[in-house]
Amino acid sequence: MAQTGVQARRTAVYLLDQVIGEGRLLSECIAAGVLDRLQPAERATAQRLALDTLRGMERADRMLQKHLQKYPPLTVRNALRVATVELCQGGAAHGIVNSAVTIVGANKRTASMKGLVNAVLRKVAAAGPDAWNALRIPRLPKWLRDPMVMAYGGDTVQAMEKAHFDGAPLDLTAKGDKGALQRSLGGELLETGSVRLEDAGQVSTMPGFKKGSWWVQDAAAALPVQVLAPKEGEVVLELCAAPGGKTMQIAATGARVRAVDNSKNRMERVRENLKRTKLDAELVVGDALEETGKYDAILLDAPCSATGTIRRHPDLPFAKDGSDFGELIALQATMLDHAIDMLNPGGRLVYCTCSLLPDEGECQVEDALARHPGIATNRDALRIAGVEESWFTEEGGLRLRPDYWAEKGGMDGFYIACLVKK
Repeated sequence: MAQTGVQARRTAVYLLDQVIGEGRLLSECIAAGVLDRLQPAERATAQRLALDTLRGMERADRMLQKHLQKYPPLTVRNALRVATVELCQGGAAHGIVNSAVTIVGANKRTASMKGLVNAVLRKVAAAGPDAWNALRIPRLPKWLRDPMVMAYGGDTVQAMEKAHFDGAPLDLTAKGDKGALQRSLGGELLETGSVRLEDAGQVSTMPGFKKGSWWVQDAAAALPVQVLAPKEGEVVLELCAAPGGKTMQIAATGARVRAVDNSKNRMERVRENLKRTKLDAELVVGDALEETGKYDAILLDAPCSATGTIRRHPDLPFAKDGSDFGELIALQATMLDHAIDMLNPGGRLVYCTCSLLPDEGECQVEDALARHPGIATNRDALRIAGVEESWFTEEGGLRLRPDYWAEKGGMDGFYIACLVKK
């Protein structure tokens, strides 16, 4: 990438400043329009650079600390990090180093550090990918790693960290014939029914996007609706529906879905996706805890730490610190109780979270079973194509982890349980 890549790199540095310095998620920055002024190719490059740098942050810092007597200001440090990751991935040193110097020099507060940036990056370029690859796989921050090691053990957590570092392929859910989608786009048809693509490029330009033939959805995130197994004509209540992948799945079965979420902006995205895919759902912007009525089928995708999505969202460990976990866990329990109250006798409720923490999954269901003697887990509902028996948990749920299917590109961390009212 020549000097024309400065704007994409500058934007990547800004995104890192926001995540690390301000605790903002990349999705928040993008929704606020940070990428809007970039051309499509620059937009994709800026996002890729930010994501790669977040995944490789520990390695980048280890490479840089050999050449820095003290840490420079955050923006300079992030410019060095972005450039280090690019250099160690085999990028051409001339354009990368010149871009970093230009970015730092454009700010009056950091312009005096141009010489430092140039000298450090020349040394990093000389060390190259060999020094990079000799470093350990980046680890999760201590606030998250410690409870995960307690839950899964050190070896398993290391396997998850490798999955996070490797990143994620693109998974699609077909509106109709999944085999036809696979034949149209190539890639791999997974046993669970998702179509997996490597290096897919810009999503909105892919065949079938404008026609609404498919939507982006991680393979793990597509399983809760399969566990719920909506029936044509059945009324399904979906709580915490945004961003809408599961809403479209339910609607595609012919079921009538009432989708509830408290975010007006996120529900607007659901509305747009339903329009693109020509699917129907009743969308309600409101508090899930204020919902009333009785249902035979309920899907509760509860608010959670989202720690299961780090392979796709490596900004999360940097933007969060775990301080909100207690509040989230309490909210999950309240929502679960409320959903159970709305369930008809003989009805089924799928509870799920995109979390790796047992407190947000296994423990929630264990506690709910103790609070509600008339509720039981349905293991048979979990026996769907591609799901392995070893993924079942003691209390009757399903634990998915990023290191599963490692040879295929992994999956998001998820917990899923199907509860039935006797």
